[in-house]
Amino acid sequence: MGTGGRSGLRPGKGTAEGVTAGKGNTDGVATTTTATAAVGSCQYRCIECNQEASELYRDYNHGVLKITICVSCQKSCQKPVDKYIEYDPVIILINAILCKAQAYRHILFNTKINMHGKLCIFCLLCEAYLRWWQLQDSNQNTDPDDFIRYAKEWDFYRMFAIASLEQTAFFIGIFTFLWVVRPMTAKKKPNFILLLKALLLSSYGKLLLIPAVIWEHDYTPLCLRLIKVFVLTSNFQAIRVTLNINRKLSFLAILSGLLLESTMVYFFQRMEWDIGSDCAIYKPQDF
Repeated sequence: MGTGGRSGLRPGKGTAEGVTAGKGNTDGVATTTTATAAVGSCQYRCIECNQEASELYRDYNHGVLKITICVSCQKSCQKPVDKYIEYDPVIILINAILCKAQAYRHILFNTKINMHGKLCIFCLLCEAYLRWWQLQDSNQNTDPDDFIRYAKEWDFYRMFAIASLEQTAFFIGIFTFLWVVRPMTAKKKPNFILLLKALLLSSYGKLLLIPAVIWEHDYTPLCLRLIKVFVLTSNFQAIRVTLNINRKLSFLAILSGLLLESTMVYFFQRMEWDIGSDCAIYKPQDF
């Protein structure tokens, strides 16, 4: 999830025009860069105060870079716009795991990550495998003339489809709530496309489902619940950072998504489908 250093930055960070115009003079570089920044679009964000910024660093040639200081006319914090551009990706990942807002702003606004779809599919595969594993474990049969292999394979595809529907319901619940409260909270129209990408990226915690299943233990049900809590906490932070709203609204948005997801789970259970959901009751011997 985390990308750091200059290799992970989006194209266009800093301005090369200042180097050419200044011809080695740092004063000329700063003046030209400032002028260019004034006319440029504010496509980045300060990770401290969430104000828009036109650049993250200035290139003074010969590999000499200087991180830009936040000088927003609205609410300047006088701190570096993005200190994480010099951090190692591992450090950024650790800060993201700790749900630090600064790390989330760096990843969502100041880096270019195009792995949202792939990460979503992989997380759904992990969740589908967990459900399929629970289904097979609860339907053990010693009959040698049991279902042929492709029947179990279709069970996995069914679990994948159900997991996809439940996640879609979770996102729809969040978007519906935020759309309803939008006139009371947002001064401008929120970017729901960016929010969707943020939710997909912040669901990376589902990747922990596979190790929890591989290293099966008496505490596996507890681990699965903790993973669920971690994913929801990451989603909560992603909503708060992306839309710049308070914690209360972010929490209510998560609850709305969970409510709609639980409604769909209840519907599937009423249809007597084996869904292997996190909401399903584990067998007594699992505790």
